[in-house]
Amino acid sequence: MASLAVGAILAVLASLIITANTLVAVVLLRLIQKSGSKGLYFVLNLAVADAMVGFTVMVLVVDEFSKPSCPPRIFCILRMAFVTSSSAASILSLILVAGDRHLAIRKPFHYLQLMTGLRVGVRLVGLWLMAATIGFLPVLTRGFQKVFPYEKCSFFGVFHPAYMLTVFCFGFFPALFLFIYLYCDMLKVASVHVQHIREVEHAGLVGGCPPTRTTSDMKAMRTVAVLIGCFTLSWLPFFIASIVQTICPECFPYQVIEEYLWLLGLCNSLLNPLLYSYWQKDVRLQLSQLAAGVKRRVLLPLGKGRCLPGRDTKPVPAVACLQLRD
Repeated sequence: MASLAVGAILAVLASLIITANTLVAVVLLRLIQKSGSKGLYFVLNLAVADAMVGFTVMVLVVDEFSKPSCPPRIFCILRMAFVTSSSAASILSLILVAGDRHLAIRKPFHYLQLMTGLRVGVRLVGLWLMAATIGFLPVLTRGFQKVFPYEKCSFFGVFHPAYMLTVFCFGFFPALFLFIYLYCDMLKVASVHVQHIREVEHAGLVGGCPPTRTTSDMKAMRTVAVLIGCFTLSWLPFFIASIVQTICPECFPYQVIEEYLWLLGLCNSLLNPLLYSYWQKDVRLQLSQLAAGVKRRVLLPLGKGRCLPGRDTKPVPAVACLQLRD
């Protein structure tokens, strides 16, 4: 019964992750076509990676509903490798987004020259190669696989504790420290900008001009801070508990990690598109325009021929009805 409940939660969560990230990806593609901003490619890559997390989780839902049968060992290892790769790609995409905002604040006048299409492409290719290496390392290295039979297709069921410890210590925690460094450095640069603007205003050289540069910096910092905070709250309990369980298996039950803390980590892939669309005005505007376009396409066919004629009048064509409404 508990397995069915976990499977149902995973199915709902995966559906929401796929839907939300697909919508944000469509909106970002439209924004990229309009503005040509290279930095939006990193956010688009984050949406794609989070959508892949949803698809890989949807595959695991089949295992939850197909118990007591378990897939062959190699298929289970490949499934967990895809889950790990997509999750790693999501975390690495967050680093790229934070690094892009850090570069825009650090070197605002050279940002467009530094952020070329070639450099963006190289970073994205390197990101997916690194994510694939992290996820498929147990497939290539048999020492990172458990040799005894497994009861469940999960991280702790097929991956060796040495692999789990390696990923946690050399993957998650360096990424968390890098996030903190980038945000602290952006906070330092933004505070310097605020101080300079106050000095200029105090000298009476600016007048009533709004500090647009500082406003842009604060918005970028706010977005990065929210993404980093949600990433930390979502994944930190899972990684800490996993390290404890890896070092001392009797100290912490892995069922709690896989059925509760892992779900909390997966929620980060749902929070990313929701938070970014909420904090970014351009994304909200494009979402509203997209929703309005879908609404028109749905309601226009329903409104054809609805003008009610009088007793002695002829029915007005649907085109005329639309013209009168407009």
